[in-house]
Amino acid sequence: MLKKILKFGKKIILSAFFIYGYNLIMAPLNLVIPINVVTVLAVTIFGIPMLLSLIIILLIVF
Repeated sequence: MLKKILKFGKKIILSAFFIYGYNLIMAPLNLVIPINVVTVLAVTIFGIPMLLSLIIILLIVF
């Protein structure tokens, strides 16, 4: 049980770093995804495809 919790914790941290890295690269273009509970959990659960989906949603809406 503890291994599953630690694995999920690692995925949360990695997801936050992915979003932060994207924000660092795209900040000059003003295409920033907010780092909050909803976005981090979505990327944690669904992975990189969710990050790409958030980017597409950001481009469509703005």
